[in-house]
Amino acid sequence: MLPRRPSALFRSRWAALLWAAGVLWTAVSVAGVGTSHIPAVPTDNATDVLGQPVDNEDLALLRNVIGG
Repeated sequence: MLPRRPSALFRSRWAALLWAAGVLWTAVSVAGVGTSHIPAVPTDNATDVLGQPVDNEDLALLRNVIGG
């Protein structure tokens, strides 16, 4: 990731900024972004397309079927 002469990179602030952005871009591409916690779906008003009530057990079954 470093050029042949690293001191030449930091002579220009813009070149150093672009280099640092490239390092961060590569890190995110390789490691990925962390996942956030998905809150439980409230079951009070949850219905499917046909109007049938949906609960968390149905959603867990669907999540297992699609591999999520």
